[in-house]
Formats: sequence, C-alpha cells, structure tokens
Amino acid sequence: MSEQKLGNWKKRSITLGLILVLALISLLGSRCLSIFSPPADIPADAAPDFALMAEAWNTIQKVYVDRSALKPKMMTYGAINGLVNSLGDTGHSTFLTPEMLKEDRKYMGGSYKGVGIELRMKNGRVLIVSPLDGSPAQKAGLRSGEIITMVDGKHLTGLNIIQVVKLISGPVGTPVTLTIFDPVNGKSTKVTLIRASIKIDNIRWKRLPGSRIVQLRIAGFNKGVTTALQEALNNLNAHGIKGIILDLRNNPGGLLDEAIGSTSQFLAKGNVLLEKDSAGKITSVPVKPGGLATHIPMVVLVNGGTASAAEIMAGAIQDAGRAKVLGRKTFGTGTVLRQFKLSDGSALLLAVREWLTPKGHSIWHKGITPNIVVKLPPGKQPLLPGEEKDLTPAKLESSGDTQLLAALKLLSGEGKAR
Repeated sequence: MSEQKLGNWKKRSITLGLILVLALISLLGSRCLSIFSPPADIPADAAPDFALMAEAWNTIQKVYVDRSALKPKMMTYGAINGLVNSLGDTGHSTFLTPEMLKEDRKYMGGSYKGVGIELRMKNGRVLIVSPLDGSPAQKAGLRSGEIITMVDGKHLTGLNIIQVVKLISGPVGTPVTLTIFDPVNGKSTKVTLIRASIKIDNIRWKRLPGSRIVQLRIAGFNKGVTTALQEALNNLNAHGIKGIILDLRNNPGGLLDEAIGSTSQFLAKGNVLLEKDSAGKITSVPVKPGGLATHIPMVVLVNGGTASAAEIMAGAIQDAGRAKVLGRKTFGTGTVLRQFKLSDGSALLLAVREWLTPKGHSIWHKGITPNIVVKLPPGKQPLLPGEEKDLTPAKLESSGDTQLLAALKLLSGEGKAR
C-alpha cells in the first residue's frame, strides 16, 4: 500500500495549510502521496457557471474602491478555496498553496516552525483543534475547543483560513499575540507566543509512580513512528511492565501506513480498518503480523483533539475488544485524501474514499464514543510523559488529570506493583 496521509478532523476547514505556523496534518483523513494532474478543460455543462464567475471577477476588478486590495493570486486562491468548501467536507477536502505544501512536507518529516496549533474554520470562527506536543501553544496552555478572535490586535472576522495563517506566521524567535475566547466560561484572554522551530517527538513513555503501568504517548503518526513504537515496546517488555495506558489525546493523525503498522503492534488478528470507495465497495485492511504488545492489559485515552490516524487506532482497538477507550468523543475524521497538483504548484486534497472501523462504523463527522466517558476538570491539561520529571504518587493524584487517573485505576488490579 502506498503511503497515505490521514487528515485530522471533523468539520475542519483547510487547516492542513496551517503548518506554516501551526502543525497540521493534518489534516484529517488519509492522503495518498502520489500526485495527479486534473484536466484543465471546461466541461460544456459548466460553461455558464464559469462565465458567472468571470462576470463577478470582472465586476470586482472594475468597480471595487480599494484598488490595493485587488490581488489576482489571492482572489484566485480564495475562489478555489470556496469551491472546495462548498462540498461541505470541512476539514477534510482542502486547498493548499505552494507554501503550505512545502511546510507540510517538513511537518511530516518530524519538524516544523511556528506556534504549533491545529486550526479549522467553523461558522466563520477560528477554532483550535489541538495544540501539538512541545509547541509554544501547548506550553502556553491553549486547549482544544478554544477560539482565536484576534491576532496582534487584529480582528479575524471575515478572514479566511489562509489570511489567518499569514497573520500568525512569522520568523522563528518573533512574538505573536493571540486573543483566545473560551466558550466554556465565556472569557477572553491574551496569550503571547514566541514562534519556534519544533522537533516533534512522537513516542514518549513513563512508568507511573507506585505501579508497573506506563503511560505510552503517541503524539502523531509521522514517518518512522511504527519503528519508534516497536523500540519503545521492546524497552517496556524488558522492564517487566504489566499494563499500558495508550495516550492518543490531542493526536492529529498522520500517515495511514504508520497508523496500520502502529495499530498492528496491539492486535493479533483482524482488521485495522475498512475503506469504502465512491461506488460503495468496501476493502479490508488487515492487521500486520508480529505485534509486540498483543496481550498486555491496556486502556486507550482519547479526547476531542484525537483525529484521523489516531481515530483509526482507537477504533480498531475498541472494535476488537482489545481494550477500553476512555475520555471524550474524538474529532471525527474519516476520509482518504488524494492530492491533485495544480499548474502553479498549489494542490487540491480531495476525499476519494471513506474509512470505517473494523465493524463498519463510520467515523466521519461522528467521532468515536469512548467506552468510559471521563472529562477533564475546567482549565486542566492532560499530563504527558516527561512533563513532570520527579512525578510522585501524590503529585500524580493532585495533577487534576482525571482521565489518566481513571485509566490507572482501571488497570491497577492487573498492573499495580507488588
């Protein structure tokens, strides 16, 4: 199977492009890295519609009062973006400028520059899908579901996602101030972030104090994640670990091949996912043999920032009855995206297939509902491996990470140190 990239998320607009400043990915469904060049001819039955668009273009060029705002390239990109958005596949199918494609390649290689936020447009507002591990956004405490209303004092009302990206992007080491609205408490705050070059560490783990249970974090499914996960699992086996809390919270997804390889480490048989094409044909994608952790007790943590490849993993483990899924409903990404290169170096990412869980459940715009629903307290962030170097049982208990604590309690009967 060729490498495919999973996009990150339900009702998410062209967030993939955000990696100039934000880490995307992804976006949101799976993406085939092969490139197709679509035909440029105008179908006869579409000629009247093209003529209508030309009429609007010419009218704007002729009479619009702010002549400095007439930028043909931006107008063209805005029109293409509008075409894609009209499909209603918000956050999956998307339009990418040449600059966005360039930064996307850097992100999938494991590094990027920016503030590290996955964004999407929803009802004309800029919504934070998730902050990425180790990013300025995460360190500043930005959370999934919060809304960016201003950038450096400039209101974002009426701007598209490309314009927002340009406002947030900038040289490494320079500041950007975001005004953040929290819909939970109705309050707005200002946060100043320093743009940075960020190395993405996708696999981290830590033995939880007072137990023989580890918190194993997968932050994304970039290239090489399966190999890194295998190395981590070999280390865990050598340390006599008795249980794994698989933390997929705020994981925006990545490459489909990596999702399949990584999920196969926890399943002995069955399918990782099903793929349905436009004709309704369903193709099974089986588990790869040789998994290193197919029997160790597990709990899987998810939240609203869990998307794409991470949803494939959670859905496969849940459907197989391999482990309980605990936390909040996931984002809801569920399409295979294929890249169609345009003549100026930009590209369309269009949904060409839908993926389903092994039992045939659709994730697209629905997400995965946990077996056990546990919310984090207001204002609390997930406790991730490595954040607390001298973590003690008392510090863990007082961390406020109710999801991690619930998972530990669930496994404690089998994994507690004796």
